[in-house]
Amino acid sequence: MSQLAKAWHGIHVATALPFHDDLSVDYDGFAEHVRWLAENGMDGVTPNGSLGEYQTLTPEERARVVEVAVEAAPEGFGVMPGAAAYGAAEIVPWIEQAANAGAHSVLLLPPNAFRADRQAVLEHYRAAAAVGLPVVAYNNPIDTKVDLTPDLLAELHAEGLIVAVKEFTGDVRRSYEIRELAPELDLLIGSDDVLLELGLAGAVGWIAGYPNALPRASKELYDLCTSGNVGDIAKALPLYRDLHSLLRWDSKTEFVQAIKLSMDVVGRKGGSCRAPRGPLPPEIAEQVVADTKAAVAKGHN
Repeated sequence: MSQLAKAWHGIHVATALPFHDDLSVDYDGFAEHVRWLAENGMDGVTPNGSLGEYQTLTPEERARVVEVAVEAAPEGFGVMPGAAAYGAAEIVPWIEQAANAGAHSVLLLPPNAFRADRQAVLEHYRAAAAVGLPVVAYNNPIDTKVDLTPDLLAELHAEGLIVAVKEFTGDVRRSYEIRELAPELDLLIGSDDVLLELGLAGAVGWIAGYPNALPRASKELYDLCTSGNVGDIAKALPLYRDLHSLLRWDSKTEFVQAIKLSMDVVGRKGGSCRAPRGPLPPEIAEQVVADTKAAVAKGHN
């Protein structure tokens, strides 16, 4: 299989985006973060996801974030920008921009301006696939209200429109139905707190949040959960339990602030979010800090 065909495999970190004190984008800090993730064993980055606060960026900022990620990425390190937008007229330019910048694949939500029907979803991904970059579908019906069900994913894959799916529903049963209906469609772990379960089910990648703060521990856990070696699960469970109070923030509304706060605790630049995301309530912030410090105290980094 070519390197391009494997571009979406492994751990792609949904990168948090650092801002200056005036909330302008810290591109230098972002480039350093991409390099740091590569140095700490990650396989790639997914800029301009929700964790990267793409909804709050100007078009110029959003484009520059992709360019900076590609420029900072070492050889063999994947860049999979999020290309989400209302419909084909908006997504196609973003996928073209990613391709021109040198990205290796894109992550794409279904149309989400309304509860799109099956035909609208098919046309959306047909327009995306026509650009030529590999498309990873992102199934997040919790936020989009559009569910990429296993049978719909199988249809998208059979038509050659998608190469993989980031499965975010948290319903681990779906992984088995996806495999039955579309055995060649790659399953990517879409939420940090089902890493072990989807790793056991045959996932070949993880679009991840908490490696922004704890990359080495996250890689160790991912490798154990996806090795296919039953004995590795026994090794993974204690680590999974140690980290799960943090990993589950990836599925909560406050995930951006929580992950950025954990980054601050471990000495990375997390910092503030742009509106409408505000600071965490004190009780939640205290819990995130305590859980992060507890993980670090156990040697997880």
